Amino acid sequence: MKRVLVVDDEPQLLRALQINLRAEGYTVAVAANGTQALHLAASNPPDVLVLDLGLPDMDGAEVIRGIRGWSEMPIVVLSARHGSTDKVEALDAGADDYVTKPFGLDELLARLRAVERRSAHIPLGGVVDAGGLLINLGAATVTRDGERVHLTPREWGVLQMLVANRGNLVTQRQLLQTVWGPAYSEESQYLRVYMAQLRRKLETDPARPKHLITEAGLGYRFEE
Repeated sequence: MKRVLVVDDEPQLLRALQINLRAEGYTVAVAANGTQALHLAASNPPDVLVLDLGLPDMDGAEVIRGIRGWSEMPIVVLSARHGSTDKVEALDAGADDYVTKPFGLDELLARLRAVERRSAHIPLGGVVDAGGLLINLGAATVTRDGERVHLTPREWGVLQMLVANRGNLVTQRQLLQTVWGPAYSEESQYLRVYMAQLRRKLETDPARPKHLITEAGLGYRFEE
């Protein structure tokens, strides 16, 4: 059974999610604030974290950054904040997906299945040396000029698919269906956000990328 940690300061929502996720076969732990969330995540790490941003003791983005210091666990954000700035901040902090309130249970379950599928797409081996970048596909690690680069699970999912197909075009649809799932095959804005994040982390000049190449209207390509 997959273990999920749900963090939200709304007791009714927390209870409803606990009941419904258990009915779907998940083992569920709950927390009502960021401090509890960090403690539970460290003491008994879940398979996936469902996190509200508006917590009483700290912003959810702080929780994400705290967890990303030691864990790659998938994080799905739940938030009443609809602004693009909040979404970008959460994704930059290390969230894998962002669901706005109000939301349907079916939508949340689909997002959880998508981040779980992402975990199954790590290839078995191979090390790619692209100049200052050293990408270990088996260990799921990246170093740039000898220093380890932290990637979120979704960022890694995009990068590993491009690197595994290096030199060849990978279409937007292929990336979205593999990394996010079939329901997201038309959500090209997801890719734009994640490619921008990857270029900031991996390219010497993100505005003039040498490795992560855009094929306008088609998809992306990794060049060594």
